[in-house]
Amino acid sequence: MAGVYTLEAITAELAGDDKVKLAGVDVDGQLRGKLISKKKFLSVAESGFGFCSIVFGWDMHDKTYFRELLISNAQNGYRDLLAKVDLQSFRRIPWEDAGGDHTSGSHGVPFFLVTFHDPVSGQPVPPCPRGLLGTVVSRVGEKGWKAMAGVEYEFFNFQETSKSVKAGSGIDLEHLTPGMFGKKFNIPIEGWHTESGPGVYEAALEFGEASLMADRASLFKYVVKALGSKYGIMPCFMAKPKEGLPGNSGHMHISLVDSEGKNLFARSEPDTNPPYSDVSHLSDLGRHFLAGMLEGLPSIMPILAPTVNSYKRLVENFWAPVTVSWGLEHRAASIRLIAPPTASPKSTRFEIRTPGADANPFYVLSAILAAGLRGIEKMIELTTPPLGKGNETGGGERLARNLMEGVRKMKEEGSVAREVLGNDFVEHFTGTREHEWRLWEEAVTDWEVKRYVETV
Repeated sequence: MAGVYTLEAITAELAGDDKVKLAGVDVDGQLRGKLISKKKFLSVAESGFGFCSIVFGWDMHDKTYFRELLISNAQNGYRDLLAKVDLQSFRRIPWEDAGGDHTSGSHGVPFFLVTFHDPVSGQPVPPCPRGLLGTVVSRVGEKGWKAMAGVEYEFFNFQETSKSVKAGSGIDLEHLTPGMFGKKFNIPIEGWHTESGPGVYEAALEFGEASLMADRASLFKYVVKALGSKYGIMPCFMAKPKEGLPGNSGHMHISLVDSEGKNLFARSEPDTNPPYSDVSHLSDLGRHFLAGMLEGLPSIMPILAPTVNSYKRLVENFWAPVTVSWGLEHRAASIRLIAPPTASPKSTRFEIRTPGADANPFYVLSAILAAGLRGIEKMIELTTPPLGKGNETGGGERLARNLMEGVRKMKEEGSVAREVLGNDFVEHFTGTREHEWRLWEEAVTDWEVKRYVETV
């Protein structure tokens, strides 16, 4: 269903339909939307429609934040935002009945993504994931470049349903398969295989333009969860669902190309006198981009690791990076450089290995792109040596050990996150993370009960 869609073309596509599904993305990367009549959809497809701002005023379990934030609060009456339809995001949900009269043979509920805007200024609201990434990508476009991205998701699969998980309090979940192993919805898959862990799979989404990739990454989770529920399977994108097993990563690949598609990170000829041998095939622009990412990494950690559970994955000895580090083809580093001689020049890119599968792909791509652009614009020099082969941590700064430690770093005055993403975004986003941390502090865990209930 790829292509350039006008309202006229969309109207023709929906000839046999009677309803349309719309969804935006919230802070936690969840889809928030509604099902409306086709008549209503066609009346708002160009102008947009009102959508309650509470979508940015509550958490993933619809609990309002413990303190009110900028976008949605009692003072503004939990006003409506303006939801603008992205006609180019059109696809059908093939596993849902469309209804209507499909004499043409086209099936599935029509689906569109929306972006949330301020009804007064018309600008995307600061925490809107699609809006934020759109703003950063437009900065790339102003230079005559395009940002390209790829996403890899690992996820556990449990032979469970929402009802059985609730009944068992999420304990002793049954894996889909035992042992350790080393489409029609417009989400092309480049690779799919079992991963390390019982019932664990990894999917590599086909790379593409960054904004499109974030859409596909978000919708991939929706597809997997929706289809899994039909067969009694619960896919799990938690960063660390099981103690003693590897966690679920959400690696992001990033590169820049010019207007003709030429990779801007590739060096035309190997550098005979590079600062480090690992970057002999990396362009000067690529080196500045890498330096910018490394400098910004500590202050964007709450984006890359957004939940309390995220930091259970980021521990030593589990192939998860814990320091500011990089290296050529180094999978223990936070940033893995993929370049010649192991890759072709046109495939030169960075794999950011810090994010878990629980991270919001729009925020992750926004943050790493913005930090890399800052490196280019400020011509930041690469001064961090590559991680040595056989080493897992190196001498770089230790990244946050927990969510609140990361939040404090992000909120610091003059932080890279504030500089590249804006104060309004940082204040709102860190407020949502402080809410997560407060709920965690108030929780009495199963571990505490087992350890202390009889012995203290």
